[in-house]
Amino acid sequence: MTVRATKRSAGLLVFRHTDDGLEVLLGHMGGPFYTKKDAGAWTVPKGEYEPDEPAWEAARREFREELGLEPPDGEALPLGEIAQRNGKIVTAWAVEGDLDPGTISPGTFTMEWPPRSGRIQEFPELDRVAWFTPQKAREVLVAGQGAFLDRLAEHSG
Repeated sequence: MTVRATKRSAGLLVFRHTDDGLEVLLGHMGGPFYTKKDAGAWTVPKGEYEPDEPAWEAARREFREELGLEPPDGEALPLGEIAQRNGKIVTAWAVEGDLDPGTISPGTFTMEWPPRSGRIQEFPELDRVAWFTPQKAREVLVAGQGAFLDRLAEHSG
């Protein structure tokens, strides 16, 4: 019997305070499966890491890889872990910052597309990023990640 290791991801939820209130920065997942989707297709910028890499370091590395920008240097607020429907454990921190979504330079991944075509294509990890109010963020976030918004609200209290 083989035991499958649980996949783990770490990410940063960047937030800012505006005249209209709190906003969070989310990324729309790239690739052909999410092109026409909005609800459930946005995520905290995050990525997988190996057990020997500290989650905090992985979160910062993945932010750089997925957005092509340095993560903000503000105080890191731990948001804990959530389990996504696919079983992946996601650990996140909130960091205050004010980034321009137009400056991202996303990392890419490759996959065979269309399926069974033999063609390997390259896609952006995140095809766009945007600022959302917590209410709007809940409408578009991957299921389960809304808990990070609740925890951020507790810190921002």
